[in-house]
Amino acid sequence: MLRELVIYGDERLQKVSEKIEKIDDEILTLIDDMFETMYKERGVGLAAVQIGVLKRLVVISVPDFDDEEKPDFKLALINPEIIWHNDETESLEEGCLSFPEIRDDVARYTQIKVKYLDREGNEQILDAENYIAKVLQHEIDHTNGISFIDRLESYQKRRLKRELKELRNNTVRGIKKVNNREMLKNS
Repeated sequence: MLRELVIYGDERLQKVSEKIEKIDDEILTLIDDMFETMYKERGVGLAAVQIGVLKRLVVISVPDFDDEEKPDFKLALINPEIIWHNDETESLEEGCLSFPEIRDDVARYTQIKVKYLDREGNEQILDAENYIAKVLQHEIDHTNGISFIDRLESYQKRRLKRELKELRNNTVRGIKKVNNREMLKNS
C-alpha cells in the first residue's frame, strides 16, 4: 500500500525512531509498503519515519551504475546501526524524498559496516562502499532524527535558506489544515 510522505517542516523528521522489538506481520507489511512508496516516488532509499512511522527501519534499492544488466541492490534493514566507517569522505549531491526539489553536496564516508536484522530477524553485517554506503548513511541518519540538510556546511544552508523556509511553511500550513479538519469532524 502506498503511504504518504512526511515532508520537511513536520516535526517527526527530527525525532529519533524506536528500536523494533518484534518482527511481525505488521513490520513485514510496513517493509513492503515502504518499497512500494519508494519506487513510486523514484527514490533509492526510504526510512520509516519518512512515512510517519517512528521505527528504526530503512529500505534501499540502489542500481549498479557500472552494469545496467545487474538487478538493483535491494535490502530492508531493521534496527540498522553503523558499527564502523573509514576516515575517507566524498561529497556527492544528495536529495531526499522528504525535501522535494532540494539538493546539495553532502560529505559521507566511502566505506561503512552496518549491523542490522533482516526480515527473518537474523543479525547481519553489511560491508558497504561508495554510493550504497552513502545511501545507507542518509537513511540511517533519518532514524536518528538527522536529515541531509543537517549535514550541510553553513554556507550551503544559507544558500538554501529561502527554499527551506518556503517548504517548511507549506508543510506547517498543510498540517494545520488537516488538524483543523479533524477538529471540525470531531465537534
